[in-house]
Parts: sequence; C-alpha cells; structure tokens
Amino acid sequence: MNKGSPQAAALGLETLSIDPSGAVLKVPYRDELVGDPETGVIAGGVVTTLLDHACGQAVHAAMETWTSIATLDLRIDYMRPAVAGKDILARAHCYKLTRSVAFVRAVAYDVDPEDPVAAAQAAFMLDSSAGRKAGANLKPPRGV
Repeated sequence: MNKGSPQAAALGLETLSIDPSGAVLKVPYRDELVGDPETGVIAGGVVTTLLDHACGQAVHAAMETWTSIATLDLRIDYMRPAVAGKDILARAHCYKLTRSVAFVRAVAYDVDPEDPVAAAQAAFMLDSSAGRKAGANLKPPRGV
C-alpha cells in the first residue's frame, strides 16, 4: 500500500503491522523531512500523511472484502513536538464500519504511545470509486 502512493513512497512510510485490530506505520527520520532546521523536528505535514495512511490501512484491515476508500474527514490534534532524530510511528484502529463510512482513531508517537506527538480522528468513505476499476476516474493521455 505504501509503494502505491507516490507521497507515501517518497516519505519512506513502512507498515510495521496490520491486522483486523489496526495498523502500525513508521516514517523513518531523515534530514529532508525536517520542518525546522533549528529544532530538527519532522514537519507536521509528514505526521499528517503518516496518520492518514495509518488510518486508511486500519480501514482496509477491518473490512471483509477490499474496496476503494477516500478520506472524508481527518482531524489532528498536535500535542507536542516530536523528538529530533527519532522515527515517528502511528497506530490506528477502525472502531466502526457502516455501509458507507468507516470511523478511525489514531496516535502518532516517537518514544511512548502513551505520550503522543499527535492524535487523529478520521472518517473514510467506502467504495469511493462506486465499483469502478482503480484509475477509472483518470483522464486518458492527450492524443489517445
């Protein structure tokens, strides 16, 4: 799943575990991901992407059959700066699936999940492609 998303691949997101109870992802610390060179802390946008992907993978893990999904809502509360030089992990759990929406909670942390860097609450639309094949909404290349 991480290699299929250019943004996730560029950030180096790694799935550490995934099962019906949830997903744990990691973004390895790299200098080019730092938002403020004076502090050495990974940029907030990287944390946002990490949490969104962890939530999405938790939704897929909770479903009995695969379907496309799309983020409807993602609220993130940033609680403290990450520790400079540390990888950041995200743990997400899909706690409710309806016919058309999945609800997820997640935390991002560097050292201790009980002392999160950020917490997220998300909602995902299920079957966001309305049964069409992946990429069906893309325009054909010009001249075709």
